Amino acid sequence: MKTQKLQLPTPKSLGYHMPAEWEEQEAIWLAWPKNEETWMDFLPKVQEIFIEFVYHLHFDQKINVLVDDKASETIVREKFKNKKIDLSKVNFYQIKTIDAWMRDIGPTFVVNRIENSQENKKDIATEKRIAMVNWIFNAWGNKYDDLKADNIIPKKMNEFLNMKRFKPKIVLEGGSIEVNGKGTCLTSKQCLLNKNRNPQLSQKEIEQYLKDYLGASNIIWLNEGIVGDDTDGHIDDLARFVDATTVVCVYEDDKSDENYNFLSENYTLLKQAKDQDGNALKIIKLPMPGKVFDEETGKRLPASYANFYIGNKTVVVPIFGHENDEKALKILQECFVGRKVVGINCAALVLGFGTLHCISQQMPMV
Repeated sequence: MKTQKLQLPTPKSLGYHMPAEWEEQEAIWLAWPKNEETWMDFLPKVQEIFIEFVYHLHFDQKINVLVDDKASETIVREKFKNKKIDLSKVNFYQIKTIDAWMRDIGPTFVVNRIENSQENKKDIATEKRIAMVNWIFNAWGNKYDDLKADNIIPKKMNEFLNMKRFKPKIVLEGGSIEVNGKGTCLTSKQCLLNKNRNPQLSQKEIEQYLKDYLGASNIIWLNEGIVGDDTDGHIDDLARFVDATTVVCVYEDDKSDENYNFLSENYTLLKQAKDQDGNALKIIKLPMPGKVFDEETGKRLPASYANFYIGNKTVVVPIFGHENDEKALKILQECFVGRKVVGINCAALVLGFGTLHCISQQMPMV
């Protein structure tokens, strides 16, 4: 089978890498949720969750929101104003989207902080120190044809941002990768080795893309994702770096639960894994929020406390009205000393098969 050649030059070859989420951010990118097919009668509640998410983060970083048009912007502005969100902290971009999953439809931002390189003389324009990686979005393995139009979002964003745009020409979603900013990348075999993404590429070739486009040197592979996850095992529902050497890993204590074997296996893999310097990682168990179901269909939903967002001073965590909510928040607060950890009930949001990390994309400071 013919393999695909890397598009040169790559971000890594020019000194770019993807920073860790806890590093200082200039902004968070979001898209206003309005797809009635995704959330049906729960859409107003989902919009309330979105607004609360913005409220908690807007004090400490810019909020960039995609809206379809001027009329939509006017409506969202008024809703933000009613929540007492400082609109001077919010930028609106009139870019039409089908759905709100910015982690997957948006670009991955990479930065170049190599001070001594020829390219980075002091008079160089700031925008050349940050770039975007524009992956191909095929709606999670061609599952939703109507959502594929959101593949154009990075290109549309760059009409405003005018930054260097790397195009690796492979299918990948932002929710499938997690980095510590030092060279290690977490991902899952169920997703990135799935034949509905890049059947022409081997595991070794996909690793090379992750290294060249994220600036990584070390790839850790987990196996299966949680039950109900239509993304085929996105890592941001499974395991997240909370600092350069520590990973929180979702774990199921109930041996009768259908997630038990998958999550036990992933935990074992992480305990055996090494970072980019060959050192063992510290692994902290994060509980699961029990079984969360769509009452309409009876299907299990991919509810996970790992789908949190790390803002500049606040970590916002999805909770689900389960007895483990407080336990998860306590664990994460102990991980993020110096940041406030807050929970938002995302029982309505997860009906769309994702929560807070899925609807967001961080833009690092340079």
